[in-house]
Amino acid sequence: MAERTPRHWMWSQAVEMLDEADRLHRQFFAPTGAARMPAWAPPADVLETDEEVLIFVALPGVSPEHVDASIHGAELVLSGTRVLPAELARAQIHRMELPQGRFLRRIALPPGRYTDVSRKSADGCLVITLEKANRHG
Repeated sequence: MAERTPRHWMWSQAVEMLDEADRLHRQFFAPTGAARMPAWAPPADVLETDEEVLIFVALPGVSPEHVDASIHGAELVLSGTRVLPAELARAQIHRMELPQGRFLRRIALPPGRYTDVSRKSADGCLVITLEKANRHG
């Protein structure tokens, strides 16, 4: 097992603080009133290979077919609704931490052009794959 050095611990804490700051920034600058449909933004990871960009979005229980995904300028825009489970109607709630309702997430993309946007579900995440356009043509 790897030893948890102070450097590792501080790095982990710094990353968590940046994530929280980003979440608060999105929440603070969100529109208010009736125009504010989306109530939350799911966390996402963006990875790039020579052939594609992969975006992993934490959306447990949301079918890929129920997520709108499109590229607008230099951003991938994801939106949809996470619905309450049917069991909620007859269950006693002890804890609810997973966000529900409308969501919207804008994700800055690496520079480039993309030919295809595909989506699938894997391990509780929505996986968006963006094929890179041929850079030689």
